[in-house]
Amino acid sequence: MDEPTEASVKKMWNYAEKFAEKSGTHLHPDRFITEGVVLGLASNIDKYGRPLCPCNFYPSKDENGNWPEGLYLPREEEVKRRDWICACDEMQIFKYCHCLLFVNEEGLPITEHLPEGHEGREIYGLVTDPTPDKGRALGKALAKQQEQAKE
Repeated sequence: MDEPTEASVKKMWNYAEKFAEKSGTHLHPDRFITEGVVLGLASNIDKYGRPLCPCNFYPSKDENGNWPEGLYLPREEEVKRRDWICACDEMQIFKYCHCLLFVNEEGLPITEHLPEGHEGREIYGLVTDPTPDKGRALGKALAKQQEQAKE
């Protein structure tokens, strides 16, 4: 990973601190984890213009210059789709951060809002949301749409 610019690092620290407060989460208590994710986000700002999740898998071209087929898209395509731009869709819908950047006070990702069978639930078990009134902007919007569709 290339060293990110100081401006991008400052921008991502500021963002992470503000988003944690806004979403009712905490930055991971192990500074090594938090710093690694922030540096990865800052590096992706410099490379791709967006804070693309550094913890997700993004394939590389094969020896023939082709993208492999599968579930994952190249970084450039993910930037266009926005699913893995921090705060990613999983965080916005379920308040679950697989990077462990946004967690509860003990350093565990919140899994309460995840669907049954999600890998986060299987790994961490049920981790309740200490601030259910904060965060989950997309999750709340989707729930509202579903309720309106029922009416």
